[in-house]
Amino acid sequence: MAYSNTGLVTVCASKSGNAPSMYLYTKTDTQATVNTVSYFNRIETLLKVGDIIFVYDATTPSLVLTYVNAVSSAGVVDIADGTTISATDTD
Repeated sequence: MAYSNTGLVTVCASKSGNAPSMYLYTKTDTQATVNTVSYFNRIETLLKVGDIIFVYDATTPSLVLTYVNAVSSAGVVDIADGTTISATDTD
């Protein structure tokens, strides 16, 4: 699959040059696919290093917290592998 604009929502847009923006991206791709360099290239002008992306997997409800690791001058976006946030529901 590929990046889809319909899955991206801006949670918090930075109004300061140093503060990161935050985004929520809902996807059906595997997390390994989303972690691939260039996955977010279509929005390279929107993203900057340090921006936070919450990646929600709608297929197997889970959430990964990641951030933009690099945006090259050629427009190639790389995100960190991220950390899966999990919860236990014991009731």
